[in-house]
Amino acid sequence: MKHFAVVQHSYSEFLGIVESQLEKRDIGFSYFRVFLSNELPGNALTFDALFLLGGPMSPLETDKYAWLTQELNTIAIFRKAKRPVVGFGLGALLLAQYEGAELHLEPYHNAYFTTAHATDVGRNDPLAQAVDGAQVMVWSPGTATLPEGIEPLVVDDEGRWIAFRPEEGVVGLLFRPEMKPGLIEDILMEEDRETPENIGELLGQARALWPEMQKTTDRVIVALVRELSLMTEKRKPRVFALKVDTGDDV
Repeated sequence: MKHFAVVQHSYSEFLGIVESQLEKRDIGFSYFRVFLSNELPGNALTFDALFLLGGPMSPLETDKYAWLTQELNTIAIFRKAKRPVVGFGLGALLLAQYEGAELHLEPYHNAYFTTAHATDVGRNDPLAQAVDGAQVMVWSPGTATLPEGIEPLVVDDEGRWIAFRPEEGVVGLLFRPEMKPGLIEDILMEEDRETPENIGELLGQARALWPEMQKTTDRVIVALVRELSLMTEKRKPRVFALKVDTGDDV
C-alpha cells in the first residue's frame, strides 16, 4: 500500500477534500503535526511521497518557528531519495525557498480567488492543463520571487506565479486544492489565528464555487498522480523480525 508523509502546520489546515481522493486510490497517509511536537519524517525511504501543507506562518519567521529550518532539511532528505514532494501554500513557499527563491513577507495574507492560466511552460503539463481557465483560491503567508531558470507552470490574472515545478517529481502550488468552505470556517474559529481581512469574502466565494472547486480538485489530483507517479509504490526498506535468544537451547 502506498503511504504518504504529510506535514501539517496548524490545527485547521489538513488535506481536506484531498483525503478522500487519496483514500479512493488506496493511498494511506500519516500526519506530522510539526507545530505541536516539532516532529518531522526522519526517513524518506519509508514513504512514497511528501506533502507540505499550508499554514499561517511565513518561512522567514524562523525566530518564532525554529522547525521551519528543519523542514528544509526534510525536503532535502526526500529530494535526495527521489521521492515526490508536493507543497500547498506555505509548503510551496518552502519549496521555493529550498530552490533559492527570494521570499517576501508582504502581502502577509496573500489570499484571493483568481483564474488560473497555464503558461507556455505548462502548455503540455497535465497539472497546468487541469486548472487552466478554472477559478482557484490562492492562500499563502507571503510571496516568493522564483529564482532564475525556474519558470512558472501556472499564473494568476496578474501574471504572478501560482504553480511551479523545479524538477521532475516536485511541484509547489500557491493555490489550494484541499480548501473547502468548512476548512475556512475552522480557520476562523482557530484561537489566536490571524486571518486575511477579506476572509468573509473568500468564504462566500468558496461556498458559491464549491461544486466547481470539487471538480477542479479532482482534476488536480488526477494530474498529480499521473505526473508524479504517485500510484507507483516506492521500494521501502524491509522490516526484519528479531529473534531473541533466551538461552533455552543451551
